[in-house]
Amino acid sequence: MCGIAGFISLDQSTLGNGEKALKCMGELLAHRGPDGKGQWMDDAGRVGLAHRRLAIIDLSPAGAQPMEGRNGTVISLNGEIYNYLELQDELKGAWEFSSDSDTETVLAAYDAYGDQCLDHLRGMFSFALWDHGRNRLFCARDRFGIKPFYYAVVDQVLYFASEAKALLPFLPEIDTDAAAMGEYLTFNFGIGENTLFKGIKQLLPGHALAVEGDEVRTWRYWDVSYEVDWDHGEDWFQERLRHLLDDSIRVHLRSDVPVGAYLSGGIDSSLMSILAARHDSGNREAFHGRFLEYPGYDESKYAEMATNTTGGNLNVIDITHEDFEENLRKVIYHLDYPVAGPGSFPQFMVSKLAAEKVKVVLGGQGGDEIFGGYARYLLAYFEQCISAAIDGTYKDGNFVVTIESIVPNLGLLREYKPMMREFWREGLFGDLEERYFRLVDRSSDMESEIDWGELDKERVFESFREIFLNRANVRKGAYFDHMTHFDFKTLLPALLQVEDRMSMAHGLESRVPLLDHALVECIATASAEVKFSGGNMKHLIKKTYEGVLPEGIVNRRDKMGFPVPLKEWL
Repeated sequence: MCGIAGFISLDQSTLGNGEKALKCMGELLAHRGPDGKGQWMDDAGRVGLAHRRLAIIDLSPAGAQPMEGRNGTVISLNGEIYNYLELQDELKGAWEFSSDSDTETVLAAYDAYGDQCLDHLRGMFSFALWDHGRNRLFCARDRFGIKPFYYAVVDQVLYFASEAKALLPFLPEIDTDAAAMGEYLTFNFGIGENTLFKGIKQLLPGHALAVEGDEVRTWRYWDVSYEVDWDHGEDWFQERLRHLLDDSIRVHLRSDVPVGAYLSGGIDSSLMSILAARHDSGNREAFHGRFLEYPGYDESKYAEMATNTTGGNLNVIDITHEDFEENLRKVIYHLDYPVAGPGSFPQFMVSKLAAEKVKVVLGGQGGDEIFGGYARYLLAYFEQCISAAIDGTYKDGNFVVTIESIVPNLGLLREYKPMMREFWREGLFGDLEERYFRLVDRSSDMESEIDWGELDKERVFESFREIFLNRANVRKGAYFDHMTHFDFKTLLPALLQVEDRMSMAHGLESRVPLLDHALVECIATASAEVKFSGGNMKHLIKKTYEGVLPEGIVNRRDKMGFPVPLKEWL
């Protein structure tokens, strides 16, 4: 994992201050790569690439970037290609490898497959690849948006970087983007390509970008489909999950430096830590944060359950009000702009702790969106059961859905009565998109304080609706899948944005084994009855790993999601 930056002149002219521009961007990304730096410009001064290195695989100078290939290709890459060893075996007949770096496998894959090399990459990445033979810049971002990629076009020059702050010096003025602000005030994160900085866009997850001549083109190269696989039942999906997650953990542990794990005490992070320890007994360091001043926010006993299972070493940081005051400005600086709530602060502190012992950590991000870990999904599932009973369709497919089957878990909703009132405010079976929008709209409590004006709330809703009602990927009437699809496309990238910035602030690489595309593609085809049986949130992953996860973690009903005692502090 590293920091990348660069530019390309769209009108074929020489950028007179190209070297200075690369140096400026590189310095603003120095925290992402403390192990080395490099920059490259073509002879015409039209194209430039910069790189800040966090050395993880092939620590030798051979792994330095920007890396030149053959036929005039040069790449600057951020991230990890986990199947690089398999790609080397696949391509060694056509490419003479000069390093053990995963970066070189991208050059080799591009040489062999062109743009379709993206279909062969398994990992988290963003990169820019200059192809001199085709006079073309090719850029891409991984399927889930684990690694960032920002760009801006200013005076016929396209600038790009791993963080928005590296592009700010090139903007004629720094202003707020009205569309992005409307999205942020509504959801606490953006749902499109615009950022809060007017003129700076992000390349969306699963998208690629190409510059040919003066044309800048973007396209989607991957998406997830929720077409239900009715041919297979829960036992089959459990077997597939065990196989796919085990294989994902195996390749996510590939590293030439020590690997540890974030450990919140929830199902996902605990499972990553336990499975990693099974693969590598040396993977013993786990990291946890707690607010010692406020016992109600303390989840350390669950983290201890996980490390007692692995025999690992639990490193705990006690986060205080003084830490908040001392580090808030640093958190704001590294985030660039606000996103996803106050959880970024404790994540910053735990990453700081982890960076003292390791350079790589595994985390459980993505589990709630993949397996159904949010209470609002239970509301939708409950309504779907009622609808199926009324319509007489509760025996459709291979699964029997009855209202009685979910009764034992309805107690989980006791603390979510305001959410239930909002969701069913106008009765059952209304337009799902309008009701879900109300659930995820965070601006309702501030309506009197917001001058929407040009922020255009209607436009925000239409943007939401376009993503939510994606008929190409989600079947009509699949309440649960529509909700998870929207969260997967919008909320998850926002959470990953926080994870990237807070870990990279300390030169720490964060890996997320649940976000392996083969695993996600498989579980997306499981029916709601498999993923959410009996109205039990995250049923599939809980059932699959019974006996592996401590019972106290599987059965806990008080997971808090790293809350911050802001009210007490402020």
